[in-house]
Amino acid sequence: MSKTSDKQKKGLKIVLAGGGTGGHIYTAVAVGRELLEDPEVKKIYYVGNPTNLEKTVVDDENFIFLPITISGMPRKIGLGLFKWMFQLFFAVMDCLKYFKRIKPDCILGTGGYVSGPALIAGKMLKIPYMLHDSDACPGIVTRKMANGAKVVSIAFEQAKDYLKGANVKFNGNPVRSTFSALDRKECREELALAQDKFTVLVMGGSQGAQSINKAICECLDELIIDYNMQFIHQTGFKNYEVYMDSLSSELRNNPAYIVKPYFENMAVPLGAADLVVARAGSLSISEFNICALPSILIPYPYAANDHQRFNAKAMEETGASIMLDDKLCDRDNLKEIIVDLYVNRDKLLLMKEKNIEIAKDHATKTIAKQLKDMAI
Repeated sequence: MSKTSDKQKKGLKIVLAGGGTGGHIYTAVAVGRELLEDPEVKKIYYVGNPTNLEKTVVDDENFIFLPITISGMPRKIGLGLFKWMFQLFFAVMDCLKYFKRIKPDCILGTGGYVSGPALIAGKMLKIPYMLHDSDACPGIVTRKMANGAKVVSIAFEQAKDYLKGANVKFNGNPVRSTFSALDRKECREELALAQDKFTVLVMGGSQGAQSINKAICECLDELIIDYNMQFIHQTGFKNYEVYMDSLSSELRNNPAYIVKPYFENMAVPLGAADLVVARAGSLSISEFNICALPSILIPYPYAANDHQRFNAKAMEETGASIMLDDKLCDRDNLKEIIVDLYVNRDKLLLMKEKNIEIAKDHATKTIAKQLKDMAI
């Protein structure tokens, strides 16, 4: 019996590794879910830090969690870096122990410091591995491990510039299937919003964004009254109570303004909107692309390696988005951009078309297939 058919018979065992932030975790989870539907895949393992978000997320999936202790690498030379090197060593040793026992057929690393030990151990054991990087400027793990990877999957074409010599595939980011089949009428009905009004979605991730919240709060009255717009606003859990205290009673009770700390099913607000104001996280951007949704992107200024700025610039260069610096995100500047897009519908339509043009709605299936093909 051939090696390939033998693997197919016994079923593939695949390791996912990535954590720290949702962009790394949900990418891996989306691919893992796709692979579990494949009859040739037997088990999915997930290497992660048990104190991070990935443990909470993976507990709801049919994956086997393999815990390691690892934190982000300190940027300065000192005692902290020395301690981290020991932490990395033991995390790699744990991965070696796991992999020698379970004998995985391949590894997918989706970035972040959590994926590093698994990829290093995989390389040492000659286990084929694939990388996926969600950002326009790839992270340090992707850049350091790219040359040993069978495939490096990227979400932004600009990322190729940092990955010379690697086998790079422009796949886009895995996006949940619910985002590709949205009906605007149904989404607006579910939110009890008017069907005929220009609708703006404001969001800053699950934790929100204070600068965005403040700027939009200060121009809401004018945009709702003078321009007859309606708004859907995700403030984030951390900022919700303080934000609500700052609102007038008129705004709180205005049917043209839906405000919540968090939307469990983000597909509904996205499906209802004509325009979104948001941070520049890579997975959110991919969701905007799939939903053909023009965006005003306000990069989080303290993101690692300023990666959100690279994402926002890449989107602005395509014509699908407009970038606004966080330090310039105030009432006047934000209002001006929103009103300009409201008035210039041809410009808004062009942005919508650009999102459709760059959307990668088969990214999850493509990445899963590349990973599986690499193993067999």
